[in-house]
Amino acid sequence: MKQRIFITGGSGFTGSHIVRELVASGMEVACLVRERSSSGNLDGLPLTVVRGDITDGWRLEAMLAGYHAVVHNAALVNDWSGREEFFRVNVEGTMAIMDACRIARIPQVVMTGTISSYGEAHCLKVKDETWRDHSHHPYLFDRWFPCRMNHYRDTKAQATRMAAVFAREHRMNLTILEPAFVYGEREFSTGFYEYVKSARQGIPAAPGSRRNRFPVIYAGDLARAYRAALRKKLPGVHRIIVANPSNERMDRILALYCRCAGVRKPVRLPKWTVYLPATALELLYTLLRCRHPPVITRGRVDMFIDNVEFSAEKAKRLLGFVATTPLEEGIRRTVEWYKENGFL
Repeated sequence: MKQRIFITGGSGFTGSHIVRELVASGMEVACLVRERSSSGNLDGLPLTVVRGDITDGWRLEAMLAGYHAVVHNAALVNDWSGREEFFRVNVEGTMAIMDACRIARIPQVVMTGTISSYGEAHCLKVKDETWRDHSHHPYLFDRWFPCRMNHYRDTKAQATRMAAVFAREHRMNLTILEPAFVYGEREFSTGFYEYVKSARQGIPAAPGSRRNRFPVIYAGDLARAYRAALRKKLPGVHRIIVANPSNERMDRILALYCRCAGVRKPVRLPKWTVYLPATALELLYTLLRCRHPPVITRGRVDMFIDNVEFSAEKAKRLLGFVATTPLEEGIRRTVEWYKENGFL
């Protein structure tokens, strides 16, 4: 009998890769998609689209009946929404799913966390799952002028902790996969697309460093980690970082994007030259209540310059999973998709 999987957030960037992997492996998949959201990323796939919201509560219980596992991948992922909206989706939505899984007696839940829960401030140590959660990034003036990227990090960390406590209290099997920065086809929110797009438009310089390392994973590899988790069926509660075996130099990542796109890589600007202008621009956009963030913010400056490293050893040990797509190949596929679909 086919394993029946119910996934939230299956129509988005990472979700669409996960769905493709599960369908290709012979699983029967149903995707929860919001009423007004497009399901275009799922077109042509043999699956069931269920319209609804992760905060629907009583409706979720009925939706989940009869499934062998739930993959909770839905989340608000950006660096510009308000704290209340992040909390509603990432925390309240997660706990609504967990409670519905409890009532429906789902034997296995696989949830998407993030390495952001452990913190993304500059650090020369390689972090693993034993590292204490420290999601809030100490941005300049953050006490008076909060950086919205912290709203994402803090609510995802809170959701992870609450889901883990809930699962232990109710003796549920919960595997929390915590991806590094994901890149690949259909990605528009992690900063890499905006970087190469700006380079193509001729921007002469951008924040950068020769030395900092950064954890990434190709979306196709990440999808295989979900398949591995569903097949492994780990008992109890586990948090597992999913990333490439080695942390790449950010400068190499950006250089590969530019080379594949056929554009000149912008000159690297040290942090001290761009941080205050980025802060001022972010503040201006906030005061003007702009719907979209500026091209440069405090969060994006730190992302391109700070050293952030994570270990993927636990994924190898518990799931037998190792990311295998070479960085060059993953970025080539990504850029080709942007070109083929008119985004570059």
